[in-house]
Amino acid sequence: MLEFFDLTVLLLFAAALAAGFVDSIAGGGGLITIPAMLIAGIPPLETLGTNKLQGQFGAASATIAYARKGHVDLKAQLPMALAATIGGGVGAGLATIMPGDVLKLLMPFLLIAVAVYFALKPNLSDVDSHRRMAAFAFGVTVVPLIGLYDGLFGPGTGSFFMLSFVSLAGFGMLKATAHTKLLNLGSNVGAFIVFIFSGAILWKIGLIMGVGQIIGAQIGSRLAMRNGARIIKPLLILSCLAMAIKLLSDPANPVRVWLGV
Repeated sequence: MLEFFDLTVLLLFAAALAAGFVDSIAGGGGLITIPAMLIAGIPPLETLGTNKLQGQFGAASATIAYARKGHVDLKAQLPMALAATIGGGVGAGLATIMPGDVLKLLMPFLLIAVAVYFALKPNLSDVDSHRRMAAFAFGVTVVPLIGLYDGLFGPGTGSFFMLSFVSLAGFGMLKATAHTKLLNLGSNVGAFIVFIFSGAILWKIGLIMGVGQIIGAQIGSRLAMRNGARIIKPLLILSCLAMAIKLLSDPANPVRVWLGV
């Protein structure tokens, strides 16, 4: 389909680097990589499968960077990562049999709600606050449900994990970001396994983009750790709004179809 080192592949590498940077701080990297692959002429199913392959590199790179600085305990959080993996696999399986119109209808408005929450919530910082949900309950309900959403549809997964960690688990912004990347990695792995069996993965393109993701994630995670909530909060808000606008601008979005625009 694409030559190994032609200009298009180099542009996809650059798109993955930018996505890894954004994703490691606030999520929403798929806004960059998915359109880039579609514009490059990669069919939709292969785009989704390849996106899960390359996205794992960025999520893993950011997770390792955060773990090295003590912002996430990998061993302690493995059960939650496993729950996200299972959820992602189930979601990817459901994606092959369920229509996505309901999700396409709801997601822009949910993302706007997340952006408004973080924009208006006072005293958001890197300091942990009161936990509103027990860790076990959080791990067996919220985590697999968001993982399922990631496998089924995807846009905004990191934002929903962030919202859950901050509002329910009482995490500060930096700690929530670090844990979000671990769980994002888990849900990506689960969905990726399902896509392997469907044959919907362009391995060379995905691995080249994966290198870009690693570089971008290393830069972004280091910036986030230096600046904490000061950079995470505004980028998270912008990412949510950008995803909402992107979804609403899709001519196939049910909202536009129903309104006839």
